[in-house]
Amino acid sequence: MMQTRELLAKVRKIEIRSRRLVEELTGGAWHSVYKGRGIEFSEVREYTPDDDVRDIDWNVTARMGTPYIKKYVEERELTVILAVDASASLSFGKAGSSKREEAAGIAALLALSAIRNNDKVGLLVFTDKTELWLPPKSGKSHVLRLIRDLLAFEPESTGTDIGHAMDSLAKNLKRKSVIFLISDFISDLPYEKQLKILNIRHDLTAIRISDKMEVGFPKLSMLSLEDAETGEISWFDAASAKARSLFGKKVKEKRNAVAELFRRAKVDVVELFCGEDPVVPIMNFFRMRRRKNG
Repeated sequence: MMQTRELLAKVRKIEIRSRRLVEELTGGAWHSVYKGRGIEFSEVREYTPDDDVRDIDWNVTARMGTPYIKKYVEERELTVILAVDASASLSFGKAGSSKREEAAGIAALLALSAIRNNDKVGLLVFTDKTELWLPPKSGKSHVLRLIRDLLAFEPESTGTDIGHAMDSLAKNLKRKSVIFLISDFISDLPYEKQLKILNIRHDLTAIRISDKMEVGFPKLSMLSLEDAETGEISWFDAASAKARSLFGKKVKEKRNAVAELFRRAKVDVVELFCGEDPVVPIMNFFRMRRRKNG
Protein backbone atom coordinates (compact mmCIF):
# COMPACT_ATOMS: atom_id res chain seq x y z
CA MET A 1 0.00 0.00 0.00
CA MET A 2 1.31 3.43 -0.95
CA GLN A 3 2.32 5.65 2.01
CA THR A 4 0.31 8.85 2.58
CA ARG A 5 3.28 11.17 1.94
CA GLU A 6 4.18 9.35 -1.30
CA LEU A 7 0.54 9.40 -2.38
CA LEU A 8 0.16 13.15 -1.79
CA ALA A 9 3.40 13.79 -3.68
CA LYS A 10 2.07 11.81 -6.66
CA VAL A 11 -1.23 13.72 -6.60
CA ARG A 12 0.68 17.01 -6.55
CA LYS A 13 2.91 15.88 -9.43
CA ILE A 14 -0.15 14.98 -11.52
CA GLU A 15 -1.75 18.36 -10.74
CA ILE A 16 1.36 20.16 -12.00
CA ARG A 17 1.64 17.88 -15.04
CA SER A 18 -2.01 18.47 -15.92
CA ARG A 19 -1.83 22.28 -16.08
CA ARG A 20 -0.93 22.41 -19.76
CA LEU A 21 -3.75 20.07 -20.77
CA VAL A 22 -6.25 21.74 -18.44
CA GLU A 23 -5.38 25.23 -19.70
CA GLU A 24 -5.79 24.18 -23.33
CA LEU A 25 -9.02 22.29 -22.73
CA THR A 26 -10.61 24.99 -20.59
CA GLY A 27 -10.05 27.41 -23.47
CA GLY A 28 -13.21 26.01 -25.07
CA ALA A 29 -11.98 22.77 -26.62
CA TRP A 30 -13.64 20.53 -24.02
CA HIS A 31 -17.20 21.75 -24.46
CA SER A 32 -16.83 22.27 -28.19
CA VAL A 33 -16.05 18.54 -28.42
CA TYR A 34 -18.59 17.31 -25.90
CA LYS A 35 -22.06 18.75 -26.04
CA GLY A 36 -24.27 19.15 -22.98
CA ARG A 37 -26.62 16.36 -22.02
CA GLY A 38 -29.66 18.04 -23.58
CA ILE A 39 -31.88 21.03 -22.90
CA GLU A 40 -33.70 22.06 -19.77
CA PHE A 41 -36.74 24.27 -19.26
CA SER A 42 -35.88 27.89 -18.50
CA GLU A 43 -39.03 30.04 -18.42
CA VAL A 44 -42.48 30.82 -19.81
CA ARG A 45 -43.01 34.37 -21.04
CA GLU A 46 -45.24 36.37 -23.32
CA TYR A 47 -44.74 35.98 -27.04
CA THR A 48 -43.07 38.87 -28.95
CA PRO A 49 -42.89 39.41 -32.74
CA ASP A 50 -39.21 38.41 -32.64
CA ASP A 51 -40.00 34.94 -31.26
CA ASP A 52 -40.45 31.75 -33.27
CA VAL A 53 -44.14 30.77 -33.43
CA ARG A 54 -43.05 27.14 -33.03
CA ASP A 55 -42.09 27.94 -29.42
CA ILE A 56 -45.66 28.91 -28.45
CA ASP A 57 -47.01 26.92 -25.49
CA TRP A 58 -50.63 26.43 -26.52
CA ASN A 59 -51.77 25.17 -23.10
CA VAL A 60 -50.51 28.29 -21.31
CA THR A 61 -51.76 30.49 -24.17
CA ALA A 62 -55.27 29.03 -23.81
CA ARG A 63 -55.29 29.67 -20.04
CA MET A 64 -53.90 33.21 -20.26
CA GLY A 65 -55.80 34.32 -23.36
CA THR A 66 -52.64 35.71 -24.96
CA PRO A 67 -49.68 33.95 -26.65
CA TYR A 68 -46.93 32.59 -24.36
CA ILE A 69 -43.77 30.72 -25.28
CA LYS A 70 -41.56 28.23 -23.47
CA LYS A 71 -37.84 28.94 -23.47
CA TYR A 72 -35.14 26.31 -23.03
CA VAL A 73 -31.43 26.47 -22.44
CA GLU A 74 -28.79 23.89 -23.20
CA GLU A 75 -27.42 22.11 -20.16
CA ARG A 76 -23.67 22.57 -20.37
CA GLU A 77 -22.76 20.38 -17.41
CA LEU A 78 -21.36 17.04 -18.52
CA THR A 79 -21.06 13.77 -16.68
CA VAL A 80 -17.60 12.32 -17.29
CA ILE A 81 -16.90 8.70 -16.38
CA LEU A 82 -13.39 7.26 -16.16
CA ALA A 83 -13.48 3.48 -16.58
CA VAL A 84 -10.00 2.26 -15.65
CA ASP A 85 -8.70 -1.29 -16.13
CA ALA A 86 -6.77 -2.54 -13.07
CA SER A 87 -6.17 -6.13 -14.25
CA ALA A 88 -2.76 -7.75 -13.77
CA SER A 89 -1.63 -7.17 -17.38
CA LEU A 90 -1.52 -3.43 -16.56
CA SER A 91 1.29 -4.08 -14.05
CA PHE A 92 3.70 -4.63 -16.99
CA GLY A 93 6.37 -1.99 -17.47
CA LYS A 94 9.36 -0.35 -15.82
CA ALA A 95 9.19 0.74 -12.19
CA GLY A 96 7.48 4.12 -12.00
CA SER A 97 6.15 3.78 -15.54
CA SER A 98 3.96 0.69 -15.60
CA LYS A 99 0.79 0.64 -17.66
CA ARG A 100 -1.27 0.84 -14.46
CA GLU A 101 0.55 3.98 -13.33
CA GLU A 102 0.13 5.51 -16.78
CA ALA A 103 -3.59 4.69 -16.71
CA ALA A 104 -4.00 6.33 -13.31
CA GLY A 105 -2.10 9.42 -14.45
CA ILE A 106 -4.15 9.81 -17.62
CA ALA A 107 -7.42 9.35 -15.71
CA ALA A 108 -6.27 12.04 -13.28
CA LEU A 109 -5.44 14.44 -16.13
CA LEU A 110 -8.90 13.99 -17.61
CA ALA A 111 -10.59 14.30 -14.20
CA LEU A 112 -8.84 17.60 -13.47
CA SER A 113 -9.71 18.91 -16.94
CA ALA A 114 -13.36 17.97 -16.47
CA ILE A 115 -13.64 19.56 -13.04
CA ARG A 116 -12.12 22.81 -14.30
CA ASN A 117 -15.01 22.85 -16.77
CA ASN A 118 -17.49 22.42 -13.87
CA ASP A 119 -18.46 18.91 -14.95
CA LYS A 120 -19.24 15.90 -12.78
CA VAL A 121 -16.70 13.09 -12.69
CA GLY A 122 -17.20 9.44 -11.73
CA LEU A 123 -14.80 6.50 -11.55
CA LEU A 124 -15.13 2.80 -12.33
CA VAL A 125 -12.13 0.59 -11.57
CA PHE A 126 -12.53 -2.90 -12.98
CA THR A 127 -10.81 -6.23 -13.50
CA ASP A 128 -13.04 -9.20 -14.28
CA LYS A 129 -15.44 -7.60 -11.80
CA THR A 130 -16.27 -4.13 -10.51
CA GLU A 131 -13.50 -3.27 -8.06
CA LEU A 132 -14.51 0.31 -7.24
CA TRP A 133 -17.39 2.59 -8.23
CA LEU A 134 -17.43 6.28 -7.29
CA PRO A 135 -20.65 7.94 -8.56
CA PRO A 136 -20.16 11.18 -10.51
CA LYS A 137 -19.94 14.38 -8.47
CA SER A 138 -18.57 17.86 -9.03
CA GLY A 139 -16.01 19.77 -7.01
CA LYS A 140 -12.24 19.68 -6.67
CA SER A 141 -12.29 17.85 -3.32
CA HIS A 142 -14.23 15.00 -4.95
CA VAL A 143 -11.76 14.77 -7.85
CA LEU A 144 -8.71 14.83 -5.54
CA ARG A 145 -10.28 12.01 -3.51
CA LEU A 146 -10.94 10.13 -6.76
CA ILE A 147 -7.30 10.52 -7.81
CA ARG A 148 -6.00 9.43 -4.38
CA ASP A 149 -8.25 6.36 -4.42
CA LEU A 150 -7.14 5.47 -7.93
CA LEU A 151 -3.41 5.81 -7.19
CA ALA A 152 -3.61 3.82 -3.95
CA PHE A 153 -6.02 1.16 -5.16
CA GLU A 154 -5.05 -2.52 -4.94
CA PRO A 155 -7.41 -4.77 -6.95
CA GLU A 156 -8.66 -8.06 -5.54
CA SER A 157 -8.75 -9.88 -8.89
CA THR A 158 -6.21 -10.27 -11.71
CA GLY A 159 -8.41 -11.05 -14.74
CA THR A 160 -10.01 -8.79 -17.35
CA ASP A 161 -13.65 -8.60 -18.39
CA ILE A 162 -14.27 -5.40 -20.36
CA GLY A 163 -17.79 -6.54 -21.29
CA HIS A 164 -18.72 -6.77 -17.60
CA ALA A 165 -17.42 -3.23 -17.04
CA MET A 166 -19.52 -1.96 -19.96
CA ASP A 167 -22.63 -3.73 -18.61
CA SER A 168 -22.01 -2.17 -15.20
CA LEU A 169 -21.82 1.33 -16.69
CA ALA A 170 -24.96 0.75 -18.77
CA LYS A 171 -26.85 -0.11 -15.55
CA ASN A 172 -25.46 2.73 -13.42
CA LEU A 173 -25.65 5.63 -15.89
CA LYS A 174 -29.15 7.04 -16.34
CA ARG A 175 -28.13 10.15 -18.29
CA LYS A 176 -25.95 10.42 -21.37
CA SER A 177 -22.32 10.60 -20.28
CA VAL A 178 -18.83 11.06 -21.70
CA ILE A 179 -16.94 7.83 -20.99
CA PHE A 180 -13.19 7.30 -21.24
CA LEU A 181 -12.37 3.57 -21.25
CA ILE A 182 -8.70 3.24 -20.25
CA SER A 183 -7.13 -0.18 -20.78
CA ASP A 184 -4.47 -2.14 -22.64
CA PHE A 185 -7.35 -4.17 -24.15
CA ILE A 186 -5.52 -7.44 -23.65
CA SER A 187 -8.50 -9.72 -23.17
CA ASP A 188 -9.75 -12.95 -24.67
CA LEU A 189 -13.34 -12.37 -23.56
CA PRO A 190 -15.69 -10.82 -26.16
CA TYR A 191 -16.97 -7.29 -25.54
CA GLU A 192 -17.90 -5.88 -28.96
CA LYS A 193 -21.65 -6.08 -28.34
CA GLN A 194 -21.43 -4.20 -25.02
CA LEU A 195 -19.10 -1.64 -26.61
CA LYS A 196 -21.59 -0.89 -29.40
CA ILE A 197 -24.56 -0.58 -27.01
CA LEU A 198 -22.70 1.74 -24.65
CA ASN A 199 -21.45 3.93 -27.51
CA ILE A 200 -24.98 4.35 -28.86
CA ARG A 201 -26.27 5.57 -25.51
CA HIS A 202 -23.20 7.57 -24.50
CA ASP A 203 -20.09 9.25 -25.94
CA LEU A 204 -17.41 6.58 -25.55
CA THR A 205 -13.68 6.99 -26.20
CA ALA A 206 -11.12 4.20 -25.79
CA ILE A 207 -7.63 5.01 -24.54
CA ARG A 208 -5.27 2.14 -25.26
CA ILE A 209 -2.10 2.05 -23.16
CA SER A 210 0.84 -0.02 -24.39
CA ASP A 211 4.45 -0.61 -23.47
CA LYS A 212 6.95 -0.65 -26.32
CA MET A 213 8.40 -3.91 -25.00
CA GLU A 214 5.06 -5.54 -25.72
CA VAL A 215 5.12 -4.42 -29.34
CA GLY A 216 8.65 -5.56 -30.14
CA PHE A 217 11.31 -7.26 -28.00
CA PRO A 218 14.91 -6.00 -28.34
CA LYS A 219 17.64 -8.52 -29.16
CA LEU A 220 18.22 -10.29 -25.84
CA SER A 221 18.81 -13.85 -24.64
CA MET A 222 16.25 -16.52 -23.70
CA LEU A 223 13.42 -14.99 -21.67
CA SER A 224 10.97 -16.51 -19.21
CA LEU A 225 7.58 -14.85 -19.69
CA GLU A 226 4.76 -15.08 -17.16
CA ASP A 227 1.16 -14.24 -18.00
CA ALA A 228 0.26 -11.80 -15.20
CA GLU A 229 -3.41 -12.77 -15.26
CA THR A 230 -3.16 -16.58 -15.52
CA GLY A 231 0.31 -17.26 -14.09
CA GLU A 232 1.20 -19.36 -17.16
CA ILE A 233 4.94 -19.36 -17.94
CA SER A 234 6.42 -19.64 -21.43
CA TRP A 235 9.91 -19.27 -22.90
CA PHE A 236 10.92 -16.89 -25.65
CA ASP A 237 14.21 -16.81 -27.53
CA ALA A 238 14.72 -13.06 -27.92
CA ALA A 239 18.11 -13.65 -29.55
CA SER A 240 16.43 -15.33 -32.54
CA ALA A 241 15.52 -12.95 -35.37
CA LYS A 242 12.91 -15.46 -36.57
CA ALA A 243 11.32 -15.67 -33.10
CA ARG A 244 11.24 -11.87 -32.77
CA SER A 245 9.71 -11.55 -36.23
CA LEU A 246 7.01 -14.13 -35.43
CA PHE A 247 6.31 -12.39 -32.11
CA GLY A 248 5.99 -9.01 -33.85
CA LYS A 249 3.61 -10.48 -36.43
CA LYS A 250 1.32 -11.96 -33.76
CA VAL A 251 1.31 -8.74 -31.75
CA LYS A 252 0.46 -6.73 -34.85
CA GLU A 253 -2.42 -9.10 -35.69
CA LYS A 254 -3.87 -8.78 -32.19
CA ARG A 255 -3.52 -5.00 -32.12
CA ASN A 256 -5.10 -4.71 -35.56
CA ALA A 257 -7.99 -6.95 -34.43
CA VAL A 258 -8.69 -4.61 -31.50
CA ALA A 259 -8.47 -1.55 -33.78
CA GLU A 260 -10.94 -3.18 -36.18
CA LEU A 261 -13.30 -3.93 -33.29
CA PHE A 262 -13.30 -0.23 -32.34
CA ARG A 263 -13.87 0.72 -35.97
CA ARG A 264 -16.93 -1.54 -36.20
CA ALA A 265 -18.26 -0.15 -32.92
CA LYS A 266 -17.55 3.43 -34.15
CA VAL A 267 -15.52 4.17 -31.03
CA ASP A 268 -12.66 6.70 -31.24
CA VAL A 269 -9.29 5.46 -29.95
CA VAL A 270 -6.35 7.33 -28.45
CA GLU A 271 -3.08 5.35 -28.58
CA LEU A 272 -0.61 6.02 -25.73
CA PHE A 273 2.73 4.45 -24.81
CA CYS A 274 4.29 4.26 -21.35
CA GLY A 275 6.94 6.88 -20.68
CA GLU A 276 5.70 9.28 -23.38
CA ASP A 277 3.99 12.61 -22.74
CA PRO A 278 0.23 11.86 -22.97
CA VAL A 279 -0.76 15.50 -23.41
CA VAL A 280 0.18 15.64 -27.11
CA PRO A 281 -1.90 12.64 -28.31
CA ILE A 282 -4.82 13.66 -26.08
CA MET A 283 -4.80 17.20 -27.47
CA ASN A 284 -4.51 15.82 -31.02
CA PHE A 285 -7.59 13.70 -30.28
CA PHE A 286 -9.55 16.74 -29.10
CA ARG A 287 -8.55 18.68 -32.21
CA MET A 288 -9.68 15.76 -34.39
CA ARG A 289 -13.02 15.65 -32.59
CA ARG A 290 -13.51 19.40 -33.02
CA ARG A 291 -12.93 19.09 -36.78
CA LYS A 292 -15.33 16.14 -36.93
CA ASN A 293 -17.99 18.11 -35.06
CA GLY A 294 -17.58 20.99 -37.48
